[in-house]
Amino acid sequence: MGGVHLRAWREVAGVTLTAVFANDERQLTGELTAQGNLGRPAERFDFSAVKKYRELEPLLADGEIDAVDLCLPTFMHEEVAVAALRAGKHVLVEKPMALDGASGRRMTAEAEKAGRILMCAQVLRFSPEYMALHKVLPSLGAVRSAFFRRRCAAPAWGGWLKDPSKSGGGVFDLLIHDVDICLHLLGRPEAVSAVGHLDSAASLDILHGHLHYPFGTAVVTGGWQHEGTFPFGMEYSVTTDSGTVEFNSAGRAPTLYTMAEELLPLEGGDGYAAEIAYFAECCREGRQPERCLPGESSDAVELMRTLLASRPPSDR
Repeated sequence: MGGVHLRAWREVAGVTLTAVFANDERQLTGELTAQGNLGRPAERFDFSAVKKYRELEPLLADGEIDAVDLCLPTFMHEEVAVAALRAGKHVLVEKPMALDGASGRRMTAEAEKAGRILMCAQVLRFSPEYMALHKVLPSLGAVRSAFFRRRCAAPAWGGWLKDPSKSGGGVFDLLIHDVDICLHLLGRPEAVSAVGHLDSAASLDILHGHLHYPFGTAVVTGGWQHEGTFPFGMEYSVTTDSGTVEFNSAGRAPTLYTMAEELLPLEGGDGYAAEIAYFAECCREGRQPERCLPGESSDAVELMRTLLASRPPSDR
């Protein structure tokens, strides 16, 4: 994800990459060609003109740095974000915001105390396919059902991801996207329930969650499939009084189905570039990120934890 963010930062006008931090000497050479599940082209970065830090303390003491972008393992988010905020830096932190809601709330409180911008990179809020849904929903009447799915093969990379004490687990790390978009579009549910299966030895981590609202149920489902060739995929289907909106990353663009079929316009370009440009704009203008407030990202973490706690234990 560090490479994804670096590519996006290059496109933001008026921003200078001042420093990079890593505890991996290979990465400090610009070698960020290892790929995750995004399938984006690998790239080697030129870090010859930037400072290279191997320890956080001197980085946070660097007066040339106004903001930090944390693409660190999830278990490090709270500690490093709080240290950066106390050092007077604005902070963008990759999702999930933290391992639990209490950690997210502490981060938010620290940002308020420091008077700095804190934003979690919940990219679906800036992704054209999900922005299209957000834009059209108010014109379609009451929501009657909603379905969000996200799946991928268990990662063969990033060893910490397979340690739930560090990542929260596969379902937590992956479906935090869809839980956040449910909160964004539909608000807080009245109750939740879940079933699923966890088999650590087989790298399976699956959840089928129900978010219960006055209108009915929103389903959030998916997780890690067997390690190997299973493709990454995401989709949604939302039915309202006036029609149904569907999207599938395997080939169906956001479409409104009524008596006719209407492709929804896509705006905003790459979601990662859009979220990072928005964060930079908030930092420059000294205003809170209303499109992606840290308290809402903390709520998503808490709701994701509640769903996981509702899933009957099945590890073998």
